[in-house]
Amino acid sequence: MMWVLTFLLITLCVTCNGYRILVAFPMPSRSHSILGDGIVNVLAKANHKVTYITPFPKDKPLANIREIDISENLNLFPDDVSNIQAIMDKKKDIHNLTEIVTIMAEVNSKTIEHPTVHKLLHDPKEEFDVIIVEWLFYELLAGLSAVFNCPFIWLSPTDPHSKILKLVDDIANPAYNPDVISSNYPPFSFIQRVKELAFMFVGLGLEHFTLNPIQFKAYENLLVPIIQKRGNKVPLFEDVLYNGSLILSNSHYSVGRSLRLPQNVIPIGGYHISREVKPLPDNLKKLLDNAKNGLIYFSMGSNLKSRLMPEELKKSLLKMFGTLKYTVLWKFEENLPGTPSNVHIVQWAPQPSILAHPNCVLFVTHGGLLSTTETIHFGKPIVAIPVFADQFNNANNAVRKGFGIKVDLSYTMADNLKVAIEGVLQNPKYAARAKELSMIYHDRPVTPDKEMVHWVEHVVKTRGAPHLRSPALDLPWYQKLYIDLFGLLIILKVLLYYICKKIVGLFLKDKTKVSKKKRQ
Repeated sequence: MMWVLTFLLITLCVTCNGYRILVAFPMPSRSHSILGDGIVNVLAKANHKVTYITPFPKDKPLANIREIDISENLNLFPDDVSNIQAIMDKKKDIHNLTEIVTIMAEVNSKTIEHPTVHKLLHDPKEEFDVIIVEWLFYELLAGLSAVFNCPFIWLSPTDPHSKILKLVDDIANPAYNPDVISSNYPPFSFIQRVKELAFMFVGLGLEHFTLNPIQFKAYENLLVPIIQKRGNKVPLFEDVLYNGSLILSNSHYSVGRSLRLPQNVIPIGGYHISREVKPLPDNLKKLLDNAKNGLIYFSMGSNLKSRLMPEELKKSLLKMFGTLKYTVLWKFEENLPGTPSNVHIVQWAPQPSILAHPNCVLFVTHGGLLSTTETIHFGKPIVAIPVFADQFNNANNAVRKGFGIKVDLSYTMADNLKVAIEGVLQNPKYAARAKELSMIYHDRPVTPDKEMVHWVEHVVKTRGAPHLRSPALDLPWYQKLYIDLFGLLIILKVLLYYICKKIVGLFLKDKTKVSKKKRQ
């Protein structure tokens, strides 16, 4: 009884003082940084002590946030990723998964080798209760849990898919779960099911023969010496990889797909959105208050640069916007000459505050998942102009769910964009559907930020949440597929065949002997 009381007192003291949490979001991308910032700020407000590895350090973080500055990682991110014209001219392969994995491999390795991270990892006084790592096609940073001998949690930036689900449970059935790079949407046709099966096998093959050897070698070279120096037991990287306590998934069925998930996958889509909408700056408040016909907000996100659009496209968009009766607010990185009177340019925009205003009637967006989630959060319809990565799937989801229209990026898209804008704003079904999905999105037992805090604390309190571990992780692939049973049945069938053959042979032999005796 005494040890129970002692344990409870220790737990209470640790909870009051806050847990020590390491959060690693090394991807040098603004949108991924927003996800990391959301995790860190929410945990800090819950009185936890957070150490944050980020390429985008803040000037004044909260008092209990210690930032590890890896801004040199920005040099690893290709400049042409943000170049809309290069993408339009097909000078940039927007679906090159190999390049993404290559970039992430370098980002992860450079992060571990970075002087500030190197100092953190080698300091024997540094200890953490849990680590949160963003999953993005490369999983080396899972090894940090072996360095600090503590549990870790994955953060999935998109809807769960096989490549991450298999880390905590099993591969999702490809008959109704699309691959992360697939544009198919269930229910699949026969051809689509075949393609999804092919995606799965090709992906597993590339992972096993190409990606894993690189990750395993990087683990041995970069992290194992640090683990040994700290006096910790060195686990196999494969054991570390499949020892994640949870997946926190930046997803929700109101925005994405309805999925069958294991108990250790927690959808927390929208956690990055503050519960309190900040007031608009005076100039934007006045603009929105006076937008009697409504305001259209146009933003291509934090990574894509509108200033890199072709000149003819900029001019055609301005001309088209000038013909609308609505006020247009365009987030643009520089001033634009020849701007019509109803078009207003801002280099920075408080997006949630704009979308929250009742006079904001439409969001013209690139279709990033953060923007799409914020759209549903505030119940606004969209026109999506996807450019790369998951933006195409997000745009297609908006069309399927009925709260938006997709427009293809092109030099001549201005006319199509106008048709889409008028189509959404003149048909009340889009706004009504956006409000309906917003109701579904908000109808949760707790807000996603509180959900996230609860599960992070739960992992620490239960020392890694082993009770949530899926038995699928401990079962060999041949047992999952009953290959051993099929093998046994084949052996029994063969044995039965030979036994029957032997019996029939003996019977025929005896019958032959009887016939010979009768003839004699």
